[in-house]
Amino acid sequence: MSKGLTRRQMAWRAAQDLADGVYVNLGIGLPQDVSNHVPADREVIFQSENGILGVGPAALPGKEDPGLVDAGGQRVTLIRGAAIFDSADSFAMMRGGHLDFTILGAFQVSAVGDLANWDALEEFRAPIVGGAMDLVFGAKEVRVLMEHNTKKGEPRIVERCLYPLTAAKVVRRVYTNLAVLDITPQGMLAREIAAGLSFSDLQARTGARLTLANDCRPLVAPEL
Repeated sequence: MSKGLTRRQMAWRAAQDLADGVYVNLGIGLPQDVSNHVPADREVIFQSENGILGVGPAALPGKEDPGLVDAGGQRVTLIRGAAIFDSADSFAMMRGGHLDFTILGAFQVSAVGDLANWDALEEFRAPIVGGAMDLVFGAKEVRVLMEHNTKKGEPRIVERCLYPLTAAKVVRRVYTNLAVLDITPQGMLAREIAAGLSFSDLQARTGARLTLANDCRPLVAPEL
């Protein structure tokens, strides 16, 4: 059965939906790579909750500035005109509705857009609240970027989240290695499906009921 996109291709796919001029916060983990794949003809302004507006691509090896990191500790670069400020200003920006999108990782997303991304109830893994709860209520749209299934093969997209919620009914779009899914009032809609994977195969690997969009397309990405 198709494994779908690689993690870099997943980040690339999420980046393609960001329009010129939008302001975007990227969550820790897989979403951090999105800034490396924005089309060259677009300016997307990335915000990091530790106090950067204008995060550029990850720093190249040997070109890192040890004092310039994003919220996940990744060594980053700055775009022309970037600003650096304290956490109070950063969280005011996040809470004040100034961000067009936040793209976050998740442990689970429910059929109605509930998000669980701060506590997986694992004995040896401490929960991390971070700024997610502020972001999902402050950003104009919440998108999730995550693997479709866990390492054990369990679905991350479920009818009802089993983990503690970050927020209820906030997610609008989900990008995985297998599909692009929209959460609509009519349910979860499959917009794109990985090449080589049928809709029934996708449904079998998903814990929530899916509907096939009339204009569903293959999920493809360049070799990266």
